[in-house]
Formats: sequence, C-alpha cells, structure tokens
Amino acid sequence: MAERARIIILNGVGSAGKSAIAKALQGLTGNRFLHVQMDGFLEMMPEAGWGHPDWFALETLEEEGRPAIEIRTGPLGQRLMRGMRRAIAGLAEEGNDMIVDEVMEDPVKRDYEALLAGFETAFIGVFAPLEVLEARERARGDRMIGLARRQFARIHKDIAYDLTLDTTQATATECAQRIKESFGL
Repeated sequence: MAERARIIILNGVGSAGKSAIAKALQGLTGNRFLHVQMDGFLEMMPEAGWGHPDWFALETLEEEGRPAIEIRTGPLGQRLMRGMRRAIAGLAEEGNDMIVDEVMEDPVKRDYEALLAGFETAFIGVFAPLEVLEARERARGDRMIGLARRQFARIHKDIAYDLTLDTTQATATECAQRIKESFGL
C-alpha cells in the first residue's frame, strides 16, 4: 500500500521564483519530493501549439502603455492541463510527494482540491511586485514579454492560501525553509 502523499502547490505569476523555491525545498527535505512543473507538460505539445486556437492562442494587448500577453486556452490546451492535474493525482495515489509549480486561477484550484482531497495538500502563493516580475521576465530572456503583466491581477484573485511568500523579501532557500517549517516537512 502506498504511503499518503504530501503535495505542495506553488502558485504564482511566471518569474515569481516558484522553480527556485521548489529546487531549494527538494534539497531541504532530503530529496524525496518530485518537482512537477507545468512548463514540462506544456513542452509536450507540438511547437505549433503556441499561437494555435486549439491549444494556446496568444494575443498581445496593451495595459498601461506596456505589452500584456493574453493566453486563450483552446480545447486541446484545456485537455492537456486537466490531464496534468490528473497525472499529479495519479502520482499522489502511488505515494509520491510532490512540489507542483503552477500558474492557476481559482477554478483550477478547486479542481486540485477535489482531485487531491485524500492527500496532505498545501497551497502556497508566491508573490513579487509587478515591476520586479517584469524585470525578471526581461532578464531571463526565455519568457514572453508581457506575460507577467497580464497574469499579475488574475492569478491570485479569490484564492485562499495556506502560506504566502514574497520572493523580494526572502531568497528561494529562505522561502523553502518557511515551507518546511510551516508544514513539518
């Protein structure tokens, strides 16, 4: 019989620092947690999926005089994201502890809550001010400029968290330590 899995879900705008926190937390917890990244699932789709209405249609808008990337998820993209959540539930059923690196809004959180009801699950909001997120987005060079701006007001809206972290006030390791202490990992 599989052990009862523990799942830490890090939610935040792209470039908030979720992946760095996840890697630090893996090290602090004896490397027993899998790091499940939404980006890994997105990389499974055909390259032509970006910009395709069946997958993820992209539209550049302008907000406050700056670019903002709107992503509209089509039926194949929705299927991929639902499948990701169900794959995470399947991994949990086998006793795998996980740190999930997500960019989600409230309806997705409710789906996770239903799927992971039998497991120890903590939802953690990862925050940074918009100007910091945009600077990180530009510095990384692998992000669509304007994605953070469009996600900023939407991602955390109406979501209750078990813990919140500000990555401008603490390093990834300090954030991971707070998670470890808060949830007895």
